[in-house]
Amino acid sequence: MRTFIIVSMVFFIFKIKLARLDEVNACSPSGYESELKTEFSSSFVENEYIVTFNGYHASKVRRKIIEDALSYSNGSFGWRIIGRNNAATMYPSDFDVVMVEDIKGVNPVEQLTRHPDIKRVTKQRLVQRTLKYIPLPENCTSPGVDCESKPKQRRLDFLGTDFWHATGRHTSRKLLKSVPRQITSILQAELLWNLGIKGEGVRVAVFDTGLPRDHPHFKRVKERTNWTSEKSLNDGLGHGTFVAGVIASTKECLGFAPHSDLHIFRVFTNNQVSYTSWFLDAFNYAILKKIHVLNLSIGGPDFMDHPFIDKVWELTANGVILVSAIGNDGPLYGTLNNPADQMDVIGVGGINFEDQIARFSSRGMTTWELPNGYGRLKPDIVTYGSTVRGSSINGGCRSLSGTSVASPVVAGAISLLASAGLKQGKPVNPASIKQTLLNSARRLPGVSMFEQGHGKLDLYRAYQYLMSYKPHASLSPSYIDLTECAFMWPYCTQPIYYSSVPTIVNVTVLNGMGVSGKIVKEPIWHPYLLHYGHLLNIEISYSDLLWPWSGFLAISISVSEEAADWEGIAQGHISVTVESSPEDGTTEILTSTITLPLRAKIIPTPPRSKRILWDQYHNLRYPPGYFPRDNLRMKNDPLDWNGDHIHTNFKDMYQFLRLKDYFVEVLGHPFTCFNAENYAALLLVDPEEEFFPEEMTKLRKDVEDFGLSLIVFADWYNTSVMKKVQFYDENTRQWWMPDTGGANVPALNDLLSPWGMSFSDLVFEGEFLLSSKDMHYASGTTISHFPSSGTLVTQRLKDQGAEVLGDESKYSEDVAILGFHQVKQRGKVVLYGDSNCLDSSHMQKDCFWLLEVILGYVKNGKIPFTQHEVVIPVHGIPQRLAGNQLHKYSKVLAPNLGGSVTRPLPNCPVPKYTVPVPLNKSAPTNIYQQQKLLSAEMQFIVVDPPRPYEEEEIWLAQLKCGPNLSPSMILTAKVMETAGIFLETSDGQYTKFLQGEVKTLSIF
Repeated sequence: MRTFIIVSMVFFIFKIKLARLDEVNACSPSGYESELKTEFSSSFVENEYIVTFNGYHASKVRRKIIEDALSYSNGSFGWRIIGRNNAATMYPSDFDVVMVEDIKGVNPVEQLTRHPDIKRVTKQRLVQRTLKYIPLPENCTSPGVDCESKPKQRRLDFLGTDFWHATGRHTSRKLLKSVPRQITSILQAELLWNLGIKGEGVRVAVFDTGLPRDHPHFKRVKERTNWTSEKSLNDGLGHGTFVAGVIASTKECLGFAPHSDLHIFRVFTNNQVSYTSWFLDAFNYAILKKIHVLNLSIGGPDFMDHPFIDKVWELTANGVILVSAIGNDGPLYGTLNNPADQMDVIGVGGINFEDQIARFSSRGMTTWELPNGYGRLKPDIVTYGSTVRGSSINGGCRSLSGTSVASPVVAGAISLLASAGLKQGKPVNPASIKQTLLNSARRLPGVSMFEQGHGKLDLYRAYQYLMSYKPHASLSPSYIDLTECAFMWPYCTQPIYYSSVPTIVNVTVLNGMGVSGKIVKEPIWHPYLLHYGHLLNIEISYSDLLWPWSGFLAISISVSEEAADWEGIAQGHISVTVESSPEDGTTEILTSTITLPLRAKIIPTPPRSKRILWDQYHNLRYPPGYFPRDNLRMKNDPLDWNGDHIHTNFKDMYQFLRLKDYFVEVLGHPFTCFNAENYAALLLVDPEEEFFPEEMTKLRKDVEDFGLSLIVFADWYNTSVMKKVQFYDENTRQWWMPDTGGANVPALNDLLSPWGMSFSDLVFEGEFLLSSKDMHYASGTTISHFPSSGTLVTQRLKDQGAEVLGDESKYSEDVAILGFHQVKQRGKVVLYGDSNCLDSSHMQKDCFWLLEVILGYVKNGKIPFTQHEVVIPVHGIPQRLAGNQLHKYSKVLAPNLGGSVTRPLPNCPVPKYTVPVPLNKSAPTNIYQQQKLLSAEMQFIVVDPPRPYEEEEIWLAQLKCGPNLSPSMILTAKVMETAGIFLETSDGQYTKFLQGEVKTLSIF
């Protein structure tokens, strides 16, 4: 009997709308529209291991390697290679799935990894999606508007929600609100079709749920392969059919590249189950088939599934252009899905037909780099992903929404571009196509780069760019302007100053010259003397190797002591030279030098009372371990995976503090690495990590001797509740234990013990009033010990822990949740038992006002709450869960000693500033330069009268064009008024064409 156990599980929600498109208004009561929620889970399978080899071998050779590796074992166990019967079976492979049984006194992973021909051994991973259809409310707006259900968390008026989500276009220039009949018309695919470009010669792979045989929409399905355990090639769910239709449908709901060759990879069963090994085999087969473009409309937050990620790198290294959806976990920041968050992958976000970022579209930054660094720019690009029409499983069309819809829109557009590039002998590879898309995208005004990437897909501009493309290296973002809002949010929200934690900007280097390259010599910082660039200290780290097609350039920006009292704008640029061997086998070395303009606003160092230090170092999240959500009510989204950063799920809190004129800096290193005399308070929110003994000693000294205040927002920790909130997987029918509670309360209690403070193991929830403000306590802990000289605030709350454990849940009076205490007339310590009111992930009521009150207390010592004597009931202090696996993921605990011993304290970073090479030159006024594209002079002759139209598809004009364009092109207009026709020009304005007039317009 095979046994399984869950090692990790992740759920996230896809919000997708379905509509019957035989109704003109899909949101009307007569139409059918529903929200499709997809729970996506990932789990490990006990005793099954993916053994990855250093090369590709035949099955007999792979078996011999495994036999040799396991023959030296002194233990007693059985093993076998699990057979894989699919289209790749006859070819050499670089991995096997091995089942090991009856393990006695031996670790087979160690035995296998010792063999020189074995690269890595990882656990087999199971993936499952569950689709649930939920009717939407009848008051849904028109289908052109994003009808996604609003998030449960509260959005604050002062944050300016419209500013961050709208394009800023004048209200008189809105697009038509009805859903266009063809997504291809909106992106003007007809312009390329009429040039004879329809996807010829391009092999497109769709990794999804399959495709029905002989579907009437598809004429060039070259191959359908099944990689699942089911004996079927058909699509039982409809998702794969829809995705394939957006790319290559030839009728009704048209696809972008109808003449491309479709290769259908069925990687999910009808029960929505998949395994990592299925993807690995299918990816290998895609490489063998020399696929040009691969669409992957799935993803998840697990960026540590190493075999999967390694294979994605191998795919792109072999020239496969991988397009992937960034996820439907918006509008929260830090919610990118993998593999769309990888630099060699084109990550696609969604917008609606109003050119607004769709609420469901996940936002950047990437969170791989936390806590020490800072995330990179993603998504790469956005396009229409709300109520887009595509092929239905039984023929006909239907409408869906989600980034899994936006992804095939981009994949289809790329298929057209690749076809054009191959015909003209242009480089078509993951870097050249990504550079083409990014440099031709139209930026949406008033929207952050972590929402829109480089902007909205513009297919015809991309075509023009590719036709003039020459291999080179480029940067993403292409410049750094810490003064530019809103595009450079959050950098633009806080000026830099002397003694602050350095500002880090991670820039992606794209190498269109070859799959492998390197940065030669050292990047050079050129401060502009006429623009005070010498007042900036620049530290640069970078990739030793650019592979595949990309690398990184990490820019650390700080202010010299010379500018401690200075205010102004400092500018300069960084120059980087990339070398790469060409891909055609010649010996010529290709070189490309890139310039990265940099601008920053410097202000005098703020007073200590206005400076707050946010502890990032002690936050842990999924992956790699199971770190549960802080709110136990959130059963459908139980994992803490958003980074716990002030620019991700604590973004709203950060915005509030900035509006109150506080300066927030991020500490990505141990407490031993900051000067307490610079800060009013250390903000410690929801920490999951342990603390080094040296940190605890240093923090005590900071509070008692240097007047630093400590503000702690904790969360629940109860070992019985932790055992109760294990994950259950219906496939494996096993449970898995979390590595900590909502916060690591035992570690917090160790930190607080010198002052006689601690949190309890109780879990409470409830609504209450505090200073006439509505408050919600969501799975918080309580204060169990506090100095008698301090002040405690209590409330009547419900015992949620008892409810979770199946006992009678009662309300308790005088539950201590908030404490104020001044230590030795120096620093102050403030404790609050719940962090959910600061975390936007599942916020029900914010407590930003309370944080402001606490900071006021730090400054002036005044407590605005009624003070009365409270006797805290005796409660248990939580002990660490026996057998927990926190040491496997901790930066503090030694990994192999069961969590009882800490690692050596890491050294604090020492700045290594780049030696400046000053330039006596003026800086450009605007360092953002839109890519200049080839122009094509066109004449628009208005047809009078226009030919009949269907729905909102209005055919208005026939082109008479230059020598390179077909005279039979038809242009789809976006806006029509009774008096005439309006067409959008390159600067976002509208030019009016009266009926019958002839005008000339240069398209850029």
